[in-house]
Amino acid sequence: MAQHRGDAPPGQVPAIIVSRRRVEAAARRLLSVDVVLALLVVTGGLRVLHLASPTPSPATEPATIAHVFALSHLASFTDTGATGTTPFGWWQLAGYSLVSRAFEREPSPVPAVRETMVLAAVLCAVLLWILARRLGLPFWAATTAVVLMAVSPLAIGLQRVVIVEHLAVTWVLAALVLVATPREHARAWHDALAALCLLAAVLTSPLALLTLPAAGWILARRREASRVAFTAVVFTLGLGIAFGPAASVLRPDLPRPGPPGLGTWVALDPVLVVLSMVAIVAGMVLPRTRPLAVSALLIAAVLAWPAAPVELPLALLLPLTPLLIAEVATTVAEGTPQAGHRLVPMRHPVSALVLATTLVLMSVAGWVHGFGRLRAEPSAGIALTQAREWLRDNASGAAVLVDDASWTALAVDGWPLGSLVPIGTCAATCTSPEWAVLTASGQRDRQRFPAASAFLSGTSRVAVFGSGPETVTVSRFGEPTDLPGESGEAGARARAGAALASSGQVHCEGQTRDVLAAGDVDPRLIATVAALATLQPVRLVGFPSAPGEAAAGQPLRRLVLSGQDEASISEFYAGQRAIFEPASVTRVPGGVLVTYPLFPPPGLLTPFSAP
Repeated sequence: MAQHRGDAPPGQVPAIIVSRRRVEAAARRLLSVDVVLALLVVTGGLRVLHLASPTPSPATEPATIAHVFALSHLASFTDTGATGTTPFGWWQLAGYSLVSRAFEREPSPVPAVRETMVLAAVLCAVLLWILARRLGLPFWAATTAVVLMAVSPLAIGLQRVVIVEHLAVTWVLAALVLVATPREHARAWHDALAALCLLAAVLTSPLALLTLPAAGWILARRREASRVAFTAVVFTLGLGIAFGPAASVLRPDLPRPGPPGLGTWVALDPVLVVLSMVAIVAGMVLPRTRPLAVSALLIAAVLAWPAAPVELPLALLLPLTPLLIAEVATTVAEGTPQAGHRLVPMRHPVSALVLATTLVLMSVAGWVHGFGRLRAEPSAGIALTQAREWLRDNASGAAVLVDDASWTALAVDGWPLGSLVPIGTCAATCTSPEWAVLTASGQRDRQRFPAASAFLSGTSRVAVFGSGPETVTVSRFGEPTDLPGESGEAGARARAGAALASSGQVHCEGQTRDVLAAGDVDPRLIATVAALATLQPVRLVGFPSAPGEAAAGQPLRRLVLSGQDEASISEFYAGQRAIFEPASVTRVPGGVLVTYPLFPPPGLLTPFSAP
């Protein structure tokens, strides 16, 4: 009998079936690519949207950003000592900043360095999906793991801030993907590259050592003993060199703990935290993910260690726990026992559906609350920007005592690096600066540096920007403080101002009169207005304060005034000399704006007394 087209000899698969299987495999690959690309867009997009969110952020972030800027500009920087050291991590961040020219593109140094964290999160998403598939999780479970990491407010809030553990966990995931390569496809270079990835992770963050049990366990399952030994030798050799002869260049140290605490991060997504804890425990009895569960348990134990910031173990856990959650969900959904374990099949699918729906609704409610906490504030970071602009206008190029955050802000603005004195260099001795620009964290750190604290005790506040944790204080060294009481500068200004406000030649009302009577006006303005009033009637329109100076108690040195002949008013102030010479005289709508320089000479009105 003749054989029909497409028929195959006995024992062989027909050609049409083989072709159909190839088409189906290609379709699955295309679907996988589409899904992964969509997940990458979601992962990166959500983090870019919240890139500038100011809170929560770790206390070590400003120092890390300063080190990255210094390395990318071949400069040196001494931090306050609380941020730890991770030279290899800083080099990675600085390398990206150099290649991408981030500091030139971004107006602020914080989002410039945070760009690297977005890239690391996107790489984590890709590696997490590949690892889930190589461990045997179904397509939907691998996708679920990445979605949990991509959209969780906790993951978004933590993966947007600059901590090198995000880079370390990316190296860890790359190593796990390599060691999870099936035995029939594995090559020697897979093992060597996995060892190098683990070494890079440990050099970036010492806490990455806690992921070695997972990598070694998976490697032992999928390789011969000789290959496992080869990988261990390569890793140990590299680690010995890095922590031995090259320790002064490569050895990392953990930072000190600081705000915010664990509760602040957990509040972003408490449902994910609870599910992660359950998944870690459940993962210990599931063979497929038991190695990951062991490492995750070790990392979670670090959260109870008071000597390390909570952000570090959380950053390492974020990509691992979604994978464990997906594995537990797969096991429950399939309801089939795995090797060596008995699992009762799901007998009540309706109950499972109700439970899944409840978890989804709770997660969404938690996400809405978490995203509200991540919402960027319009005034975020503006205090340091205002302080930088104020100092550039009033003391450009002067020697300034700075903390970690203000050092970067001024350095990015082009301030001479030799004129910036980090507070971390002032433990015993300190270069004599003229000014000080300190954030709220810098004010707290000053107590640990006696030389800086001694200098700051002899300063007076000139300008204050922002409030609360965002406060930035600008101080001047050696500037005499105002004498309190009726006999001091403020009392003399108050008496002279009240006399000026009561003059028939000077017209002022409301807040303008109150400011004069309170003694809050620069004595040079009081004296010159009194002189001008002898020539013509004058109307005081208002005293626009310079940003930050009123909060520091500085006298108002700007005045808008008008009269019958505003041209003669401009000529009067433009003709002043010596201590009464203004910094600028400008015609504005409503009158003439007169601005005097900072720091009126002391004693100008002290002899003045009311008749």
